[in-house]
Amino acid sequence: MSIPSEGSRGEPRTSEEIDYMTDARPIAAAETGPGCKKRDPIVVAENVTRSFGGINAVDVEYLEIPRHKITALIGPNGAGKTTLFNLLTGFDTPNSGKWQFEGNSLAGVSSYKVARMGMVRTFQLTKVMGKLTVMENMRLGASNQSGERLFKAFFKGIWGGQEKRITDEANVLLEKFKLDTKRDDYAASLSGGQRKLLEMARSLMVRPKLVMLDEPMAGVNPALTQSLLDHIKNLKSEGMTVLFVEHDMHMVRHIADWVVVMAEGKIVAEGPPGEVMKNPAVIDAYLGAHHDVDLGDAEGIKELAAELVADEESIVGTEDAGIISADVLTTEAQEPEANGPVRGRRSAEQPGSTEQTGSTALPNSTPKDTE
Repeated sequence: MSIPSEGSRGEPRTSEEIDYMTDARPIAAAETGPGCKKRDPIVVAENVTRSFGGINAVDVEYLEIPRHKITALIGPNGAGKTTLFNLLTGFDTPNSGKWQFEGNSLAGVSSYKVARMGMVRTFQLTKVMGKLTVMENMRLGASNQSGERLFKAFFKGIWGGQEKRITDEANVLLEKFKLDTKRDDYAASLSGGQRKLLEMARSLMVRPKLVMLDEPMAGVNPALTQSLLDHIKNLKSEGMTVLFVEHDMHMVRHIADWVVVMAEGKIVAEGPPGEVMKNPAVIDAYLGAHHDVDLGDAEGIKELAAELVADEESIVGTEDAGIISADVLTTEAQEPEANGPVRGRRSAEQPGSTEQTGSTALPNSTPKDTE
């Protein structure tokens, strides 16, 4: 579908005319860069700070999230991404600053009220209620239920019809997320990936305008990864805005319209994925001195992995390994150089094993962001 015809001011006449999947209008209102203005922001944050002791976890001078787009929030471990999520959604209180959603100030607004306004989030560690069934989890996601009020709860005639409508909506979502066969199972019996799907489906029961996903791919079986990606893109096609935290650069480049990069609590870069991945400030935030690597390019990642494998001072293989995935490193470590075996931290590693440094086993996978 082509971009809809435009009105006198260059904008589509109605929101129904917009195909959000093919909308190629510019996201930034001016030159791209940290804190740049957007053509149509849904969230605006100014001078938002949060410190823990003497550490500034978040120090965002200015940030706008574009409406009807998929925005990726990336950065090294400890950059402040999850903390920023917590501040924007009312799960934490900033030291200073102001932020608004669709023009409404969210300062001091409780998290459940933020969700009712249409700004919902999922968590890095899923928050499904394991002792309730999948359907019961879905029903709880709907807002403004008459039966939740003590007096009306005794009279099913008041809320029975509403619960039936909510159940019908939940069934549609469960079928879309391929969880319809699990509707009567306890949520505790689901796999990690299925819990991620359930949490995402439950968030849609609120009919949100902005969906915030905190590492939606973390701990998910590769067989479900594509399904999650498709669902995230479907959110955009249905007119919702998506903001998500992710470490997988290939995934970010594949589905994100806009990328915001955090480092040490600050916004250090913004822009389209292709530009941001080559930004020296972004590469420096992740990798230090390796400025000649395109983080969104598979060959660039492999070349970097080869360099780090041979670097005695490299942090590869430690808990601070960052974004270089274990499978890439293992591949590089197993390929001998022309002049002899590969040197470095992972040269002694064998497939399927972990290398030992002293008495500590080094992990084979990149840790999740535990901000």
